[in-house]
Amino acid sequence: MNPLKSNTLVFNISCALAFLFLLWGAMAPDHLAKITGEFQTTLLDSFGWLYVLAATGFLVCAFCLIFSRWGDIPLGPDGSKPEFPLLTWFAMLFCAGMGIGLVFWGIAEPTSHYHDPPIGEGDTPQAARLALQYSFFHWGLHPWGIYTMVGMALAYFQFRKGTPGLFSSGCQPVLGRLTTGPLGTAVDVIAVFATIFGVATSLGFGAIQISGGLSYLFAVPNTL
Repeated sequence: MNPLKSNTLVFNISCALAFLFLLWGAMAPDHLAKITGEFQTTLLDSFGWLYVLAATGFLVCAFCLIFSRWGDIPLGPDGSKPEFPLLTWFAMLFCAGMGIGLVFWGIAEPTSHYHDPPIGEGDTPQAARLALQYSFFHWGLHPWGIYTMVGMALAYFQFRKGTPGLFSSGCQPVLGRLTTGPLGTAVDVIAVFATIFGVATSLGFGAIQISGGLSYLFAVPNTL
């Protein structure tokens, strides 16, 4: 499939589905919250172990690549140099990877798990340890393993292999020519939706913090 046509198809399908999802939320917010809540609970109950295992696998693979000969392969043509210094790269990646989420959940998550832990009773020493374990898993090294492997796959195939900047391009070694067909389009649409939900979540956290700050400083009613 022509890369331009593939991009257009992914864009059109993603826009249509996103519009339908927004329409669902605007017309029946309670129903949307109920369905998505049940779906999330089912996923966590059935595949929570896979989530933890996959995150650990991503982290192990990232460290293996860093300290192996493959870690010296540039994400670009041979001989290319980094566009920004190492410290600048670190700052950009940290802000993009954590951003408002760490500012919000850095305090909210351990406090929430301490008072209402997933397992056991709240406000106990055991709940405090469990709260920190969950927080370190969500905001420690494990998410960086996921960010590294996914970002590296996208950058490697786009900047070194010259393929389109689509998520399906990183799946070529596994899916082969299927990435140029309906399966590749489905992968890209799912990636777009994951990005939309991720950005929307971060914006929501920011809006809640701004609303809370304005309410505290200027006695403005907090309606969020």
